[in-house]
Amino acid sequence: MSYFIDRRLNPKGKSLGNRQRFLRRARSQIKKAVQDSLKDRSVSDFEKNQKISIPAKGTTEPFFHHASKGGTRDFVHPGNKEFDAGDRIRKPPGGGGGEGQGKDASDGGEGEDEFSFTLTQDEVLDIFFEDLELPNMTKTSLKQVKKMAYQRAGVTVAGAPTNLNLIRTMRNSFGRRLALNRPSTADIEALKERLFELEAKADRHVEDHAEIKRILKKMDELEAKRRWVPYIDPMDVRYNAFEQRPVPSSQAVMFCLMDVSGSMGEREKDLAKRFYILLHLFLKRRYEKVDTVFIRHTHTAQEVDEETFFYSRQSGGTIVSTALDVMLKVWEDRYPADEWNVYGAQASDGYTQSGDAQRCIELLTQEILPRCQYYSYIEILDEREMEVFADDESGAELWRTSRTIFNDWPNFNTKRISSPGDIFPVFRELFSKEAASE
Repeated sequence: MSYFIDRRLNPKGKSLGNRQRFLRRARSQIKKAVQDSLKDRSVSDFEKNQKISIPAKGTTEPFFHHASKGGTRDFVHPGNKEFDAGDRIRKPPGGGGGEGQGKDASDGGEGEDEFSFTLTQDEVLDIFFEDLELPNMTKTSLKQVKKMAYQRAGVTVAGAPTNLNLIRTMRNSFGRRLALNRPSTADIEALKERLFELEAKADRHVEDHAEIKRILKKMDELEAKRRWVPYIDPMDVRYNAFEQRPVPSSQAVMFCLMDVSGSMGEREKDLAKRFYILLHLFLKRRYEKVDTVFIRHTHTAQEVDEETFFYSRQSGGTIVSTALDVMLKVWEDRYPADEWNVYGAQASDGYTQSGDAQRCIELLTQEILPRCQYYSYIEILDEREMEVFADDESGAELWRTSRTIFNDWPNFNTKRISSPGDIFPVFRELFSKEAASE
Protein backbone atom coordinates (compact mmCIF):
# COMPACT_ATOMS: atom_id res chain seq x y z
CA MET A 1 0.00 0.00 0.00
CA SER A 2 1.29 3.47 -0.92
CA TYR A 3 0.96 6.51 1.33
CA PHE A 4 1.11 10.04 -0.08
CA ILE A 5 1.87 12.91 2.29
CA ASP A 6 1.23 16.45 1.10
CA ARG A 7 3.90 18.64 2.73
CA ARG A 8 3.08 21.79 0.79
CA LEU A 9 2.52 24.82 2.97
CA ASN A 10 -0.98 26.27 3.17
CA PRO A 11 -1.49 29.60 1.37
CA LYS A 12 -1.46 32.66 3.58
CA GLY A 13 -4.67 32.96 5.60
CA LYS A 14 -6.10 29.67 4.29
CA SER A 15 -6.35 26.16 5.65
CA LEU A 16 -6.18 22.89 3.73
CA GLY A 17 -8.76 21.36 6.07
CA ASN A 18 -11.16 24.24 5.44
CA ARG A 19 -10.66 23.84 1.72
CA GLN A 20 -11.57 20.18 1.85
CA ARG A 21 -14.71 20.98 3.85
CA PHE A 22 -15.64 23.60 1.28
CA LEU A 23 -15.28 21.13 -1.57
CA ARG A 24 -17.46 18.58 0.24
CA ARG A 25 -20.08 21.21 1.01
CA ALA A 26 -20.18 22.49 -2.57
CA ARG A 27 -20.39 18.92 -3.91
CA SER A 28 -23.44 18.18 -1.79
CA GLN A 29 -25.14 21.35 -3.10
CA ILE A 30 -24.29 20.39 -6.69
CA LYS A 31 -25.60 16.87 -6.15
CA LYS A 32 -28.87 18.22 -4.73
CA ALA A 33 -29.25 20.64 -7.65
CA VAL A 34 -28.72 17.84 -10.17
CA GLN A 35 -31.31 15.66 -8.45
CA ASP A 36 -33.84 18.53 -8.36
CA SER A 37 -33.52 18.99 -12.14
CA LEU A 38 -35.05 15.59 -12.89
CA LYS A 39 -38.59 16.82 -13.37
CA ASP A 40 -38.21 19.02 -16.43
CA ARG A 41 -36.06 16.80 -18.62
CA SER A 42 -36.97 13.87 -20.85
CA VAL A 43 -35.70 10.36 -20.22
CA SER A 44 -33.35 10.16 -23.22
CA ASP A 45 -32.12 13.79 -23.15
CA PHE A 46 -31.22 14.08 -19.50
CA GLU A 47 -27.60 13.05 -20.08
CA LYS A 48 -26.77 16.22 -22.05
CA ASN A 49 -24.80 19.14 -20.64
CA GLN A 50 -26.72 20.78 -17.86
CA LYS A 51 -26.68 24.25 -16.30
CA ILE A 52 -26.66 24.07 -12.50
CA SER A 53 -27.20 26.85 -9.98
CA ILE A 54 -26.31 26.71 -6.31
CA PRO A 55 -26.63 29.44 -3.65
CA ALA A 56 -23.77 31.91 -3.69
CA LYS A 57 -23.50 31.62 0.08
CA GLY A 58 -20.68 29.30 0.92
CA THR A 59 -19.07 29.24 -2.54
CA THR A 60 -16.02 31.17 -1.30
CA GLU A 61 -13.24 29.32 0.41
CA PRO A 62 -13.13 29.90 4.19
CA PHE A 63 -10.24 32.01 5.49
CA PHE A 64 -9.15 33.68 8.71
CA HIS A 65 -9.67 37.43 9.18
CA HIS A 66 -10.00 39.96 11.96
CA ALA A 67 -13.42 40.30 13.57
CA SER A 68 -15.39 43.33 12.39
CA LYS A 69 -16.68 44.02 15.90
CA GLY A 70 -15.01 44.11 19.30
CA GLY A 71 -11.42 44.72 20.30
CA THR A 72 -9.27 47.82 19.99
CA ARG A 73 -7.61 48.65 16.69
CA ASP A 74 -5.96 51.65 15.06
CA PHE A 75 -6.61 52.53 11.43
CA VAL A 76 -5.04 55.04 9.10
CA HIS A 77 -7.52 56.34 6.51
CA PRO A 78 -6.00 58.33 3.64
CA GLY A 79 -7.54 61.71 2.82
CA ASN A 80 -8.77 62.43 6.40
CA LYS A 81 -9.10 66.18 6.97
CA GLU A 82 -11.63 66.25 9.81
CA PHE A 83 -10.37 64.04 12.66
CA ASP A 84 -7.22 63.71 14.74
CA ALA A 85 -5.98 60.83 16.86
CA GLY A 86 -8.16 60.43 19.94
CA ASP A 87 -11.28 62.07 18.48
CA ARG A 88 -14.58 60.29 19.04
CA ILE A 89 -16.64 59.63 15.95
CA ARG A 90 -20.41 59.85 16.14
CA LYS A 91 -22.22 56.56 15.56
CA PRO A 92 -23.84 56.39 12.07
CA PRO A 93 -27.66 56.71 12.14
CA GLY A 94 -29.62 53.45 11.79
CA GLY A 95 -31.56 52.40 8.73
CA GLY A 96 -30.10 51.95 5.31
CA GLY A 97 -26.59 51.48 6.66
CA GLY A 98 -24.80 48.42 7.83
CA GLU A 99 -22.28 46.07 6.38
CA GLY A 100 -24.37 44.44 3.66
CA GLN A 101 -22.82 43.64 0.33
CA GLY A 102 -24.52 44.84 -2.80
CA LYS A 103 -23.59 41.69 -4.72
CA ASP A 104 -25.89 39.67 -2.45
CA ALA A 105 -28.97 41.77 -3.20
CA SER A 106 -32.00 40.35 -4.98
CA ASP A 107 -35.23 41.62 -6.49
CA GLY A 108 -37.23 40.16 -3.63
CA GLY A 109 -35.52 42.30 -1.03
CA GLU A 110 -33.61 39.43 0.57
CA GLY A 111 -31.50 36.48 -0.39
CA GLU A 112 -28.41 36.14 -2.58
CA ASP A 113 -27.65 35.77 -6.26
CA GLU A 114 -27.12 32.20 -7.37
CA PHE A 115 -23.81 30.83 -8.56
CA SER A 116 -24.38 29.20 -11.99
CA PHE A 117 -22.14 26.92 -14.00
CA THR A 118 -22.45 24.13 -16.57
CA LEU A 119 -21.75 20.47 -15.92
CA THR A 120 -20.86 18.11 -18.75
CA GLN A 121 -22.95 14.98 -19.24
CA ASP A 122 -20.20 12.81 -17.74
CA GLU A 123 -20.00 15.00 -14.63
CA VAL A 124 -23.78 14.90 -14.21
CA LEU A 125 -23.92 11.13 -14.47
CA ASP A 126 -20.87 10.63 -12.24
CA ILE A 127 -22.62 12.62 -9.50
CA PHE A 128 -25.75 10.52 -9.90
CA PHE A 129 -24.21 7.08 -9.88
CA GLU A 130 -20.93 7.34 -8.00
CA ASP A 131 -22.03 4.82 -5.36
CA LEU A 132 -24.30 2.52 -7.40
CA GLU A 133 -23.87 -0.76 -9.25
CA LEU A 134 -26.12 -3.04 -11.29
CA PRO A 135 -27.13 -6.26 -9.55
CA ASN A 136 -26.96 -9.47 -11.55
CA MET A 137 -24.96 -7.65 -14.19
CA THR A 138 -24.03 -10.48 -16.53
CA LYS A 139 -23.36 -8.99 -19.94
CA THR A 140 -24.64 -11.61 -22.30
CA SER A 141 -24.90 -9.42 -25.38
CA LEU A 142 -21.48 -9.67 -27.01
CA LYS A 143 -22.70 -10.85 -30.39
CA GLN A 144 -23.78 -7.66 -32.08
CA VAL A 145 -20.91 -6.16 -34.11
CA LYS A 146 -21.18 -2.42 -33.81
CA LYS A 147 -18.25 -1.50 -36.05
CA MET A 148 -14.84 -2.55 -37.31
CA ALA A 149 -11.99 -1.01 -35.37
CA TYR A 150 -8.22 -0.99 -35.82
CA GLN A 151 -6.39 -2.85 -33.08
CA ARG A 152 -2.71 -3.53 -32.37
CA ALA A 153 -1.36 -6.62 -34.11
CA GLY A 154 2.34 -6.73 -33.22
CA VAL A 155 5.05 -5.07 -35.30
CA THR A 156 5.99 -5.06 -38.98
CA VAL A 157 8.98 -4.04 -41.11
CA ALA A 158 6.89 -1.67 -43.25
CA GLY A 159 4.56 1.11 -42.27
CA ALA A 160 3.92 4.82 -41.98
CA PRO A 161 6.39 7.05 -40.08
CA THR A 162 3.64 7.94 -37.60
CA ASN A 163 3.48 4.27 -36.54
CA LEU A 164 7.23 3.96 -35.88
CA ASN A 165 7.95 1.75 -32.88
CA LEU A 166 10.93 3.61 -31.47
CA ILE A 167 11.69 1.18 -28.64
CA ARG A 168 11.76 -1.90 -30.86
CA THR A 169 13.79 -0.05 -33.52
CA MET A 170 16.46 1.09 -31.05
CA ARG A 171 16.59 -2.37 -29.46
CA ASN A 172 17.30 -3.96 -32.86
CA SER A 173 19.90 -1.30 -33.63
CA PHE A 174 21.71 -1.81 -30.34
CA GLY A 175 21.78 -5.59 -30.75
CA ARG A 176 23.14 -5.38 -34.29
CA ARG A 177 25.87 -2.86 -33.33
CA LEU A 178 26.82 -5.00 -30.35
CA ALA A 179 27.01 -8.19 -32.43
CA LEU A 180 29.13 -6.55 -35.17
CA ASN A 181 31.37 -4.78 -32.64
CA ARG A 182 30.78 -1.32 -34.04
CA PRO A 183 33.39 1.16 -32.75
CA SER A 184 32.02 3.54 -30.20
CA THR A 185 32.39 7.29 -30.28
CA ALA A 186 34.32 7.16 -27.00
CA ASP A 187 37.01 4.95 -28.54
CA ILE A 188 37.54 7.35 -31.44
CA GLU A 189 37.55 10.38 -29.14
CA ALA A 190 40.25 8.74 -26.98
CA LEU A 191 42.44 8.22 -30.05
CA LYS A 192 41.91 11.84 -31.11
CA GLU A 193 42.96 13.14 -27.70
CA ARG A 194 46.14 11.03 -27.81
CA LEU A 195 46.86 12.31 -31.31
CA PHE A 196 46.50 15.93 -30.19
CA GLU A 197 48.91 15.31 -27.30
CA LEU A 198 51.56 13.87 -29.62
CA GLU A 199 51.17 16.63 -32.20
CA ALA A 200 51.43 19.27 -29.50
CA LYS A 201 54.95 18.15 -28.53
CA ALA A 202 57.66 20.52 -29.68
CA ASP A 203 60.39 17.88 -29.85
CA ARG A 204 58.90 14.65 -31.12
CA HIS A 205 60.99 11.49 -31.18
CA VAL A 206 60.90 8.67 -33.66
CA GLU A 207 58.59 6.68 -31.42
CA ASP A 208 56.14 9.57 -31.37
CA HIS A 209 56.04 9.75 -35.16
CA ALA A 210 55.48 5.99 -35.34
CA GLU A 211 52.63 6.19 -32.79
CA ILE A 212 51.02 9.03 -34.73
CA LYS A 213 51.01 6.87 -37.85
CA ARG A 214 49.49 3.94 -35.93
CA ILE A 215 46.79 6.19 -34.47
CA LEU A 216 45.88 7.64 -37.86
CA LYS A 217 45.70 4.17 -39.38
CA LYS A 218 43.59 2.91 -36.49
CA MET A 219 41.21 5.88 -36.77
CA ASP A 220 40.77 5.25 -40.50
CA GLU A 221 39.92 1.61 -39.78
CA LEU A 222 37.41 2.54 -37.07
CA GLU A 223 35.75 5.20 -39.23
CA ALA A 224 35.46 2.74 -42.09
CA LYS A 225 33.90 0.16 -39.81
CA ARG A 226 31.49 2.73 -38.41
CA ARG A 227 30.36 3.51 -41.97
CA TRP A 228 30.02 -0.19 -42.68
CA VAL A 229 28.01 -0.73 -39.46
CA PRO A 230 25.67 2.31 -39.32
CA TYR A 231 24.00 3.46 -36.13
CA ILE A 232 20.53 2.65 -37.51
CA ASP A 233 20.08 0.38 -40.48
CA PRO A 234 16.83 0.00 -42.44
CA MET A 235 16.71 -3.59 -41.25
CA ASP A 236 16.38 -2.32 -37.65
CA VAL A 237 13.27 -0.24 -38.23
CA ARG A 238 9.98 -1.62 -36.93
CA TYR A 239 6.46 -0.20 -37.17
CA ASN A 240 3.37 -0.83 -35.08
CA ALA A 241 1.00 -3.05 -37.02
CA PHE A 242 -2.75 -2.56 -36.94
CA GLU A 243 -5.54 -4.64 -38.39
CA GLN A 244 -9.30 -4.31 -38.54
CA ARG A 245 -11.17 -6.52 -36.13
CA PRO A 246 -14.86 -6.68 -35.21
CA VAL A 247 -15.55 -4.95 -31.91
CA PRO A 248 -18.28 -6.61 -29.83
CA SER A 249 -20.63 -4.25 -28.03
CA SER A 250 -22.75 -4.82 -24.95
CA GLN A 251 -26.37 -3.79 -25.26
CA ALA A 252 -29.43 -3.66 -23.07
CA VAL A 253 -33.14 -3.00 -23.48
CA MET A 254 -35.15 -1.24 -20.80
CA PHE A 255 -38.89 -2.01 -20.66
CA CYS A 256 -40.92 0.72 -18.95
CA LEU A 257 -44.41 -0.45 -17.96
CA MET A 258 -46.93 1.95 -16.41
CA ASP A 259 -50.59 1.92 -15.45
CA VAL A 260 -52.33 4.93 -17.06
CA SER A 261 -55.86 4.24 -15.87
CA GLY A 262 -57.93 6.86 -14.08
CA SER A 263 -56.35 6.09 -10.70
CA MET A 264 -52.91 7.17 -11.99
CA GLY A 265 -52.95 10.98 -12.01
CA GLU A 266 -50.30 13.49 -13.03
CA ARG A 267 -48.56 13.19 -9.66
CA GLU A 268 -48.16 9.44 -10.02
CA LYS A 269 -46.94 9.75 -13.62
CA ASP A 270 -44.41 12.40 -12.63
CA LEU A 271 -43.01 10.14 -9.91
CA ALA A 272 -42.77 7.26 -12.38
CA LYS A 273 -41.02 9.48 -14.91
CA ARG A 274 -38.38 10.45 -12.38
CA PHE A 275 -37.66 6.83 -11.58
CA TYR A 276 -37.42 5.87 -15.27
CA ILE A 277 -35.00 8.75 -15.89
CA LEU A 278 -32.66 7.43 -13.24
CA LEU A 279 -32.84 3.86 -14.51
CA HIS A 280 -32.27 4.87 -18.14
CA LEU A 281 -29.23 6.98 -17.29
CA PHE A 282 -27.84 4.28 -15.04
CA LEU A 283 -28.03 1.68 -17.80
CA LYS A 284 -26.43 4.10 -20.25
CA ARG A 285 -23.40 4.25 -17.96
CA ARG A 286 -23.04 0.47 -17.98
CA TYR A 287 -23.87 -0.52 -21.58
CA GLU A 288 -22.76 0.80 -24.94
CA LYS A 289 -26.24 0.63 -26.43
CA VAL A 290 -29.55 0.96 -24.57
CA ASP A 291 -32.99 0.74 -26.20
CA THR A 292 -36.05 1.94 -24.32
CA VAL A 293 -39.50 0.43 -24.84
CA PHE A 294 -42.52 2.24 -23.36
CA ILE A 295 -45.62 0.15 -22.66
CA ARG A 296 -48.71 1.67 -21.07
CA HIS A 297 -51.85 -0.17 -20.07
CA THR A 298 -55.34 0.11 -18.70
CA HIS A 299 -57.44 -2.99 -19.39
CA THR A 300 -55.46 -3.22 -22.65
CA ALA A 301 -51.79 -2.50 -23.32
CA GLN A 302 -49.79 -1.08 -26.21
CA GLU A 303 -46.28 0.08 -27.03
CA VAL A 304 -46.10 3.89 -27.39
CA ASP A 305 -43.54 6.66 -27.69
CA GLU A 306 -42.24 8.62 -24.72
CA GLU A 307 -44.53 11.63 -25.15
CA THR A 308 -47.65 9.46 -25.27
CA PHE A 309 -46.37 7.31 -22.42
CA PHE A 310 -46.07 10.17 -19.94
CA TYR A 311 -48.60 12.77 -21.05
CA SER A 312 -51.45 11.16 -23.01
CA ARG A 313 -54.67 10.61 -21.07
CA GLN A 314 -56.59 7.35 -21.23
CA SER A 315 -59.51 5.89 -19.29
CA GLY A 316 -60.50 2.35 -18.55
CA GLY A 317 -60.07 -0.44 -16.07
CA THR A 318 -56.81 -1.98 -14.93
CA ILE A 319 -55.40 -5.35 -16.08
CA VAL A 320 -51.65 -5.42 -15.46
CA SER A 321 -50.99 -8.75 -17.17
CA THR A 322 -51.75 -7.19 -20.57
CA ALA A 323 -48.61 -5.06 -20.26
CA LEU A 324 -46.52 -8.14 -19.48
CA ASP A 325 -47.97 -9.89 -22.53
CA VAL A 326 -46.97 -6.97 -24.78
CA MET A 327 -43.52 -6.89 -23.18
CA LEU A 328 -43.00 -10.57 -23.97
CA LYS A 329 -44.16 -10.10 -27.55
CA VAL A 330 -41.79 -7.18 -28.18
CA TRP A 331 -39.04 -9.10 -26.41
CA GLU A 332 -39.43 -12.12 -28.66
CA ASP A 333 -39.76 -10.06 -31.85
CA ARG A 334 -36.88 -7.61 -31.45
CA TYR A 335 -34.65 -8.49 -28.51
CA PRO A 336 -33.41 -12.09 -28.38
CA ALA A 337 -32.37 -13.01 -24.85
CA ASP A 338 -29.04 -14.41 -26.02
CA GLU A 339 -28.06 -11.02 -27.52
CA TRP A 340 -29.68 -8.47 -25.22
CA ASN A 341 -29.61 -7.76 -21.51
CA VAL A 342 -33.20 -7.15 -20.49
CA TYR A 343 -34.28 -4.84 -17.66
CA GLY A 344 -37.87 -4.18 -16.66
CA ALA A 345 -39.41 -1.45 -14.52
CA GLN A 346 -43.11 -1.43 -13.72
CA ALA A 347 -44.98 1.46 -12.05
CA SER A 348 -48.51 1.05 -10.75
CA ASP A 349 -50.80 2.05 -7.90
CA GLY A 350 -51.17 -1.62 -7.01
CA TYR A 351 -54.75 -2.14 -8.14
CA THR A 352 -55.74 -4.62 -10.84
CA GLN A 353 -58.69 -6.82 -11.76
CA SER A 354 -59.47 -9.60 -9.34
CA GLY A 355 -57.36 -12.67 -10.11
CA ASP A 356 -55.06 -10.79 -12.51
CA ALA A 357 -52.28 -10.55 -9.89
CA GLN A 358 -51.81 -14.31 -9.97
CA ARG A 359 -51.60 -14.21 -13.76
CA CYS A 360 -48.85 -11.55 -13.45
CA ILE A 361 -46.86 -13.73 -11.07
CA GLU A 362 -47.09 -16.68 -13.47
CA LEU A 363 -45.75 -14.57 -16.35
CA LEU A 364 -42.94 -13.22 -14.17
CA THR A 365 -41.78 -16.54 -12.75
CA GLN A 366 -42.18 -18.60 -15.92
CA GLU A 367 -41.28 -16.22 -18.75
CA ILE A 368 -39.59 -13.01 -17.58
CA LEU A 369 -37.45 -13.48 -14.46
CA PRO A 370 -35.59 -16.60 -15.68
CA ARG A 371 -34.23 -14.64 -18.67
CA CYS A 372 -34.01 -10.98 -17.64
CA GLN A 373 -31.21 -9.30 -15.76
CA TYR A 374 -33.38 -7.32 -13.35
CA TYR A 375 -37.03 -6.46 -12.82
CA SER A 376 -38.34 -3.89 -10.36
CA TYR A 377 -41.92 -3.23 -9.36
CA ILE A 378 -42.55 0.29 -8.04
CA GLU A 379 -45.86 0.95 -6.33
CA ILE A 380 -46.88 4.61 -6.18
CA LEU A 381 -49.07 5.47 -3.20
CA ASP A 382 -50.51 8.53 -1.56
CA GLU A 383 -48.62 9.79 1.48
CA ARG A 384 -51.53 8.80 3.71
CA GLU A 385 -51.49 5.29 2.24
CA MET A 386 -47.80 4.99 3.04
CA GLU A 387 -48.65 5.36 6.71
CA VAL A 388 -51.41 2.76 6.48
CA PHE A 389 -49.25 0.26 4.56
CA ALA A 390 -46.13 0.66 6.66
CA ASP A 391 -45.76 -3.13 6.80
CA ASP A 392 -44.23 -4.62 3.64
CA GLU A 393 -46.60 -7.57 3.80
CA SER A 394 -49.76 -5.43 3.69
CA GLY A 395 -51.16 -3.63 0.67
CA ALA A 396 -53.14 -4.12 -2.50
CA GLU A 397 -53.49 -7.51 -4.17
CA LEU A 398 -50.71 -6.95 -6.72
CA TRP A 399 -48.25 -5.90 -4.02
CA ARG A 400 -49.05 -8.81 -1.72
CA THR A 401 -48.78 -11.33 -4.53
CA SER A 402 -45.47 -9.87 -5.71
CA ARG A 403 -44.04 -10.17 -2.22
CA THR A 404 -44.64 -13.93 -2.30
CA ILE A 405 -41.84 -14.39 -4.87
CA PHE A 406 -39.56 -11.66 -3.51
CA ASN A 407 -37.22 -14.05 -1.71
CA ASP A 408 -37.13 -16.61 -4.53
CA TRP A 409 -35.73 -14.36 -7.25
CA PRO A 410 -32.60 -12.25 -6.55
CA ASN A 411 -33.18 -10.26 -9.75
CA PHE A 412 -36.64 -9.11 -8.62
CA ASN A 413 -37.41 -6.32 -6.16
CA THR A 414 -40.39 -4.27 -5.00
CA LYS A 415 -40.46 -0.77 -3.52
CA ARG A 416 -43.00 1.90 -2.61
CA ILE A 417 -42.79 5.64 -3.18
CA SER A 418 -45.17 8.44 -2.33
CA SER A 419 -43.21 11.66 -2.95
CA PRO A 420 -40.29 12.90 -5.06
CA GLY A 421 -38.07 12.68 -2.01
CA ASP A 422 -38.56 8.90 -1.90
CA ILE A 423 -37.33 8.24 -5.44
CA PHE A 424 -33.59 8.63 -5.13
CA PRO A 425 -33.31 6.77 -1.79
CA VAL A 426 -35.38 3.92 -3.24
CA PHE A 427 -33.26 3.88 -6.39
CA ARG A 428 -30.05 3.79 -4.36
CA GLU A 429 -31.46 0.97 -2.27
CA LEU A 430 -32.31 -1.03 -5.37
CA PHE A 431 -28.90 -0.59 -7.00
CA SER A 432 -26.50 -0.06 -4.11
CA LYS A 433 -23.16 -1.83 -4.36
CA GLU A 434 -23.98 -3.79 -1.22
CA ALA A 435 -27.15 -5.14 -2.82
CA ALA A 436 -25.27 -5.95 -6.01
CA SER A 437 -22.62 -7.92 -4.11
CA GLU A 438 -25.27 -9.86 -2.26
